[in-house]
Amino acid sequence: MKDVRRKVRRTQTITPFGVGGIIDLQGESFVAADIRSWGGHGDKVDSPRLARKLGVQSFRSAPVVPPGKMEFVSKVGPVYTRFPRWLFCPHCRILTFWRSEMEQKDKQPSCGRCAGNPQLVPMRFIQVCRNGHMSDVDWRRWAHSTADSPEHRQCQRKRLKFVTTPDSSGLDALVIHCLDCLSRRSLEGISQKNSLKRIGIHCSGIQPWQLGSDEQVECDETPRVVQRGASNVYFPQVHSAIDIPSPSDPSGDEKYTQAVLGNALWPDLTSADEESPMTDALRKIIAKQCGVSVDFVEKLRIHHMNDVTARPVSRGTDEDLSIDEWSAFTSVTGSSRTTGDFAVRQVDLGVRPTDSESFELIAQRIDRVIVADRIREVRALAGFSRYEPDSHERLVSVNPVSKPQWLPAVESYGEGIFISFEEKEIQEWESKEPIRLWTRKIEENMEASFQIDRLREKTGVELLPRFVMLHTLAHQFIRQLSYDSGYNAASLRERIYAKGHPKESPNPSQAGIFVYTAAGDSEGTLGGLVRQGEPPNLLDTFVRLLESAQWCSQDPLCADSTGRSLANLNRAACHACTLLPETCCETGNTLLDRTLLIGEGNVAGFFEHVIRAALKESAESVDAS
Repeated sequence: MKDVRRKVRRTQTITPFGVGGIIDLQGESFVAADIRSWGGHGDKVDSPRLARKLGVQSFRSAPVVPPGKMEFVSKVGPVYTRFPRWLFCPHCRILTFWRSEMEQKDKQPSCGRCAGNPQLVPMRFIQVCRNGHMSDVDWRRWAHSTADSPEHRQCQRKRLKFVTTPDSSGLDALVIHCLDCLSRRSLEGISQKNSLKRIGIHCSGIQPWQLGSDEQVECDETPRVVQRGASNVYFPQVHSAIDIPSPSDPSGDEKYTQAVLGNALWPDLTSADEESPMTDALRKIIAKQCGVSVDFVEKLRIHHMNDVTARPVSRGTDEDLSIDEWSAFTSVTGSSRTTGDFAVRQVDLGVRPTDSESFELIAQRIDRVIVADRIREVRALAGFSRYEPDSHERLVSVNPVSKPQWLPAVESYGEGIFISFEEKEIQEWESKEPIRLWTRKIEENMEASFQIDRLREKTGVELLPRFVMLHTLAHQFIRQLSYDSGYNAASLRERIYAKGHPKESPNPSQAGIFVYTAAGDSEGTLGGLVRQGEPPNLLDTFVRLLESAQWCSQDPLCADSTGRSLANLNRAACHACTLLPETCCETGNTLLDRTLLIGEGNVAGFFEHVIRAALKESAESVDAS
């Protein structure tokens, strides 16, 4: 394969252009190859908790090429393969099946038949199957599939033309035409379920970067034709974890521990073979640089290795990373806690005796507020699926030929606001029968959805009313913060701590949200989000977001909805009032309902009394003026 280079951001190598994803660059289309193409390259990313959950030893992020140095460094990082390989000229409309030997460095595919050598355009349609395979459509067979003559149907020539006719504006106006036998067929009906099966086209059993037949597998799934930019072509399975202090620090000296863990040679030490002479040399260098003993470094190394290898599990485990995160946030009491990349502090709501009733009611429902001046998040790509998002059964691994020992990942730094709510208030509210029945209807739709596995990982064994309410609150919070904090909504993310646990589970009850922003560099962000979590900004933000949640431009259709979005997984929630960019949301903009937040009829909202008080105060202020 020729070394043809294009630029892609590091974070995009996880999503949306991770392994198996399609990327369009200036009229060209590529697909990311699996992690075998990385070779030994990549910067190591440390996240023991996430590694244990996903059953791998380590993570790597794509190496960054310094500005202006791309031409002078050897091949590093991910490989992207040109796909689809069927291209056509926008002038003469002749189709070309592109091969790797036709690539020219720093040149885009072009037509040599037309004046000006116009750039070739990739075909819009590809074929995928539910097992995750993807390949070009066999356009030669499609063009000859309706020919009357047996001789024409057996034509093996690939001299094809992709023409358009003025007869229609639909797919029947797009025609694949054979230049030799003059057979032709329009694309009408190509997206139907069995359109390829009827003409004898089967699943290829490979991915676009697997050009050899040695990796081809027998696949009985019926391939479907989709547009290459369709949302169902690629569903990445991305897992994330917040970097939190270890609950069992073996050293008892946090300052020196963090110095060792932050040393530039620490990743090399933890990945080196224990018997290697290099391991002993690294221990001594790190000890000298950090001002500690060699035994101290070795103790941390052993603790790290035990943490990574403890409880070895396969991908898709039910281990709940949110439990440790919840404990780390809620253990901060009355002071700041700074441990490496986890710098958090508790703040007061700042409610005064002279404040309004709405502020007092909000304070009654909030347990604590923690602002995170600095956090580190690791996001890792475990695999992907196509056509339907599936968590386990049809997941395609980032290394399809063997169990991966490492996964591609990216680390991000940022800031955030954590809010936990009074468990007593939550339990009293969600114990009401109308609220439980209301939530149960949403859960019935969730159980019938093809997303059930993925959503259960977020909700736990039972969808509790608190999850839907807090999830909706997080969306309204992000929308309001996008006006107040200086960040747009797409740069903010949510984590919902409201998972249902079995009765016999020792895990504590959770009722909280964490809204944060993360940037792909080591400096993090600039404090605008933290400022909104400090008094008196947070109470003002809460009142405004609750007032905004009361109405929607789509009401009464939105407010009275008994099922919205895919599989009716939302109630009173739409793009005009609640939905966010999908990069913000843990559950893909599902399990949302403003009703549980603000109330409606016999279904009481958790903040219903706050809204009534705020409206009364607004009316009194108007009368006074």
